[in-house]
Amino acid sequence: MIELQDIFNEYADDYCKTKALSLSQSKTVNAIKKCRTAALGVHEDICENCGDMQISYNSCRNRHCPKCQTLSKERWIDNQKADLLNVKYFHVVFTVPADLRLLFYQNQKILYSLFFKTVAETLQELAADKKYLGATLGFSSILHTWGQNLMFHPHIHCIIPAGGLNSMNKWVNSKKKFFIPVKVLSQKFKGKLLHRLKSTSLEFYGSLQHLRNEVNYLNLLESCYQKHWIVYCKKPFKTVNNVIEYLGRYTHRVAISNNRIVKMENGTVTFNWRDYKDNSKWKLMEVSAFEFIRRFLTHVLPPGFMKIRHYGLLGNRNKTKKLILCKKLTNTPVLIKKVVSTSEIIRMILGDNALICNTCGFDRHPTPNGLSPPKTV
Repeated sequence: MIELQDIFNEYADDYCKTKALSLSQSKTVNAIKKCRTAALGVHEDICENCGDMQISYNSCRNRHCPKCQTLSKERWIDNQKADLLNVKYFHVVFTVPADLRLLFYQNQKILYSLFFKTVAETLQELAADKKYLGATLGFSSILHTWGQNLMFHPHIHCIIPAGGLNSMNKWVNSKKKFFIPVKVLSQKFKGKLLHRLKSTSLEFYGSLQHLRNEVNYLNLLESCYQKHWIVYCKKPFKTVNNVIEYLGRYTHRVAISNNRIVKMENGTVTFNWRDYKDNSKWKLMEVSAFEFIRRFLTHVLPPGFMKIRHYGLLGNRNKTKKLILCKKLTNTPVLIKKVVSTSEIIRMILGDNALICNTCGFDRHPTPNGLSPPKTV
């Protein structure tokens, strides 16, 4: 099976000679090329019963590597289970219009943060309005920057409980459909973001150099006021388990997984993609290897940038008291968070026999420096 690592090993060096990469992009390329190879060393899984040793190459642990998200994802999900309430959850998506995408790409750290802040304020302010809910929400937001075709398409997924805590510390249930009309969400979000963009200091390069002229920049923002911005609400999750399953698929997803890459030959890469404009049909897309690498690297996040954030009742200030109160009001069992070992996570992923010693049939135990899963994960 062709993997992203194979494409980088074959073409990344030549690509880097012709393109200027950011420090984060360079680190990502180098990490993925070395992932689970001798370059990063090895770790030992030792059977305490018979002493048999299994050697595995270490993972790069880069958050953009498709082979290194499994353990991080499972740890994160297990940690979030204790914060979920016994209510339905909504899934709302906010997108940035095409006119602003290049602007976002050239100012990623500033505008991604502004994006998060604007989405959070939009939801919180409208939810606090008694016309819609009249309560404080507790929700999680996840930034994705790609579309199925790997093109730059920043959008934020929000997981929102069907209700909130009002000023009287009573739980308020939402309507069966999402409690805020999407048109209202869209208008509020658009107005707040464009207003902030007018007063935010940004950089303009290449094809956007003309925006250094204030008149041109304000004209761009004015044209965005006239357009429809896409905010949509997907079908609500039926159970908490559905929410957990969703989080498992979305939280630590990278731009493309290895199983979507079909082939690499004659300087081209072919991968599967879902065309949402054509009844969500799966199709094949063939691009040059350089174009494939270019698209992938546009989704490398700024160093240290948090792509998953929690707000309202899930914020650090409210977790200790208000979230516990919400659990009581919604008849949600209070789960005690516990540290899950690497061995337990590997068993959850691969099954109970994942760490069985082939020699004696007893369990192996990863050594402390062996926090990465075996190569089969």
